[in-house]
Amino acid sequence: MIAMQYSFVLPADYDMAIIDRRIREKGPLLDGFPRLRFKAYLAARKQDAGFVSAENLYAPFYLWDEPEGIDSFLSSPGFAALTRDFGWPSVQTWLVWHAELTKTLKAATYATRDIAAIAAHSDLASQRDNAIAEAKSAIDAGALAAIAAFDPTGWKMTKVTLWAGLPPVVTETMQLYTVGHVSLPNEQ
Repeated sequence: MIAMQYSFVLPADYDMAIIDRRIREKGPLLDGFPRLRFKAYLAARKQDAGFVSAENLYAPFYLWDEPEGIDSFLSSPGFAALTRDFGWPSVQTWLVWHAELTKTLKAATYATRDIAAIAAHSDLASQRDNAIAEAKSAIDAGALAAIAAFDPTGWKMTKVTLWAGLPPVVTETMQLYTVGHVSLPNEQ
C-alpha cells in the first residue's frame, strides 16, 4: 500500500465554504475509484469553533492498494480540474508500514497527521514496530483508521489517524483536520 497527500495552503481570508461545497459536490465522485482503499477529504480553518489551525488548508489524504491507482488518479480529468482551480501541488507519498481501518471509517469527522524526521542510521525495524503499536493503540482508543508510513527519500515517518469526534490527544506537532467526506471502495 501507498499513502499519498497533497495540500493547498489558502489565504487567511479565504472563504472555506468554497472548500466545503467542493467536498460535498466532488467527494462522492471518488467512491469506488479503482485501487483506492480510501480517500479522506481533509480541511483545516485558520479560525474554527472546534479548533484553530495555523493556516487554511485543503489537504486530501489517500490510501492506495497499489501505485497504478495513484497514476490513474493523477492522470485523470478530476486531478487536472483540481490543479486548474488551485495550482500544481507537491504530492507527498509514503510506503505504508501498517494501515488499520474499521468498518465505520465513513463516520470520520476529524483527522490528525503527524510527520517526524527519521534520523540517519536509525533502527527502521524498531521504528516500524513502534509505529504499528501506536496505530493499534489509536484503534483501541476509538480511532476509525490509523496509518503508519514512511518516506525513504526524505526520511520522514507519518502517522494519520481518523476519528469520529475530536481526538483525545492533539500534540503541537500534529495537524488537525476536519473530514468532509470519505470515499471507499464500492463493496464498503
